[in-house]
Amino acid sequence: MEQKAYMIGVDIGTTSTKAVLFEENGTIVASANEEYPLYTEAADVAEQDPEEIFSAVLNAIRHVMTQSNAAPERILLVSFSTAMHSVIPIDPSGKPLMRCLTWADNRSVEWSKKLKNELGGHEIYLRTGTPIHPMSPLSKLLWLRHDKADIFKQTFKFISIKEYVFAKLFGEYVVDHSIASSTGLLNLERLDWDEEALRVAGITPDQLSTLVPTTHIMNRLSESYAEKMGLLPSTPFVIGASDGVLSNLGVNAIAPGVVAVTIGTSGAIRTVVDRPKTDPKGRIFCYALTEKHWVIGGAVNNGGVIFRWVRDEFAASEVETAKRLGISPYDVLTKIGERVAPGSNGLLFHPYLAGERAPLWNPNARGSFFGLTLHHQKEHMIRAVLEGVIYNLYTVLLAMEEQIGEPRKIQATGGFARSPLWRQMLADIFDQKVVIPESIESSCLGAVVLGLYALGKIDSFDAVSDMVGGTFEHSPIKEHATVYKELLPIYIRISRKLEEDYEAIAKFQRGLK
Repeated sequence: MEQKAYMIGVDIGTTSTKAVLFEENGTIVASANEEYPLYTEAADVAEQDPEEIFSAVLNAIRHVMTQSNAAPERILLVSFSTAMHSVIPIDPSGKPLMRCLTWADNRSVEWSKKLKNELGGHEIYLRTGTPIHPMSPLSKLLWLRHDKADIFKQTFKFISIKEYVFAKLFGEYVVDHSIASSTGLLNLERLDWDEEALRVAGITPDQLSTLVPTTHIMNRLSESYAEKMGLLPSTPFVIGASDGVLSNLGVNAIAPGVVAVTIGTSGAIRTVVDRPKTDPKGRIFCYALTEKHWVIGGAVNNGGVIFRWVRDEFAASEVETAKRLGISPYDVLTKIGERVAPGSNGLLFHPYLAGERAPLWNPNARGSFFGLTLHHQKEHMIRAVLEGVIYNLYTVLLAMEEQIGEPRKIQATGGFARSPLWRQMLADIFDQKVVIPESIESSCLGAVVLGLYALGKIDSFDAVSDMVGGTFEHSPIKEHATVYKELLPIYIRISRKLEEDYEAIAKFQRGLK
């Protein structure tokens, strides 16, 4: 009897690393999730400890190997998905000179503004596809160069968290085209570093990693780390791509007109095109999947991280209840939110707790409740928070429709898909049928499909349609959609009217010691 072969997809995220062990047909055998802190000591700070993440990668892979009892020689590949826009300055020995700057770190806000207004940022965006914003490593490099000059001068290389992990595992500095395309430094047409972007950043190509395709395979794994993970040193590691583009692949949203909506820690709306495409107004990103697949769309800072904030700051009693019942505290909170009618009795929540990327591209944006009355209770606030995240994503879709027209199909995925309430909200606010694959680990699935493609086991991405499995479908409830259509224009107007006040309050917050 032929033994089964397995694949491991690893997704390095902002607050946790997931590892999922699949059979070759896409069936999930085992999964593990290792959390780590996001360090936010001040309003604009959002850092990670690279070693905590590296340990999480080792532990997550070891856990799925242990859970599954899979023989190491039956592991066909390990392939990676990673959050974008991270920057770690390292010294010649590979030691970080500071913690990893994540996409959510906004300390480069003033340099981002200067880049946009004085340093030719829009022209750089048109070539590189990364909107000018503090999330961008280009903006972060400007901040490091001028505000952290001592660290900048000591830096041997500027790398992302995936590059850090691969350098530890294999002793080489390589970066895939997908992660590179989210730096603001890669010329999309040439798939090489953009000379003008590097000049503005004040760095040279040798301070960056070697560019490789997303299908690049490495198979000389450190023996000690292989042992820690329960793998053979010869196990093929596929470098993979970014979490966003792989989520599209993993949710089978790669055909024209199919739009993927993802809500994990952050959120995004994306669709696949066959060549690089940027927006004259600078509102959408363009990132690489392969040389023939490019993903355009808009990302938001504030997704599941907002629900986590509610859990941590306002739901101590609900967390205790969940512990007693042996269920997730998020399930308790969504049950509370279900008690409230759509629209939360006129309570609106703008979820800009980490500034905002699309659609505002405003790092100064701040969160707020609007419409609070004595009638509103905790359950109204919980539901308003969930609705606010979806409202915000819908406004991104409105901007995208100028480029692609109305989508013909919406596929949704991410941690939010575990909640029937949140799934139905998405259908109601978008007023369109939403399809959710049974497997919500789309980035991990996308990673292993890309891995199969890299190893020559499949000759196209069409194979993913057989792996996605059964789906949930949610059609809009007419009465709910009507309520949301009335509230959405109010929601949009508020964020526009508060633009000057966002800047004022952000300036005040930055001045606090």
